[in-house]
Amino acid sequence: MTQRLLLIGATSAIAHAVARRYAARGARLFLIARRADALAANMADLRVRGAAQVESAVLDANDTAGHAAALDAAFGAYGGFDAVLVAHGVLPDQPACERSIDQALASFDTNARSVVALLTDLANRFERQGAGAIAAISSPAGDRGRASNYVYGSAKAAVTTFCAGLRHRLHGKGVRVVTIEPGFVDTPMTAGIAKGGPLWASADRVAADIERALDGGWGTVYTPWFWRWIMLVIRHVPERVFVRTRL
Repeated sequence: MTQRLLLIGATSAIAHAVARRYAARGARLFLIARRADALAANMADLRVRGAAQVESAVLDANDTAGHAAALDAAFGAYGGFDAVLVAHGVLPDQPACERSIDQALASFDTNARSVVALLTDLANRFERQGAGAIAAISSPAGDRGRASNYVYGSAKAAVTTFCAGLRHRLHGKGVRVVTIEPGFVDTPMTAGIAKGGPLWASADRVAADIERALDGGWGTVYTPWFWRWIMLVIRHVPERVFVRTRL
């Protein structure tokens, strides 16, 4: 069972919900995120909830030159990790990205480029360990390009494919690579979207699935589970039909 957990993007609603679950198990947690004030608040919360140890480092994930120092601090503090969850990201304004090359690229940098950079470094560290689990949050939006969110979806498609390649590379080396694909989750990141209905899940509901995936999962984990079948249907709609839809 995971006892030393590294969370990147640790102040996101989903990551903190995962951290709370591990705190209740007495795990040792290392948090990396952009905002020092939010990190401090989350650390205090996790200590109250039972974490054996909580440490942190401040990092803007887009500062790829700073990745190594933050990861060195984390691995140096705990001597390695049983698992890592890469959970940072932004939900861009699709129409704004269509109008602005800079906004489109900024979104792609946060949701894909920075994740690829972190996973490249983490894969090497975990391969040297010869054990552990690497999990990254992607999205069903990456399963097929759609007019409503293709800027976000294309970045998540890159993450999904990159994780699949890492999984292939690290197979047989003691390291599990898990791609997490949450559907609609009620979090601050989705504040501008009308919520409600059976397709929406709480951050804690998704965190429960991530906890199971970190402990022993493999491959791609859709959460809640029904998104696997929803996206299976969407992926197989013929292109000539699909382009006429409003998805």
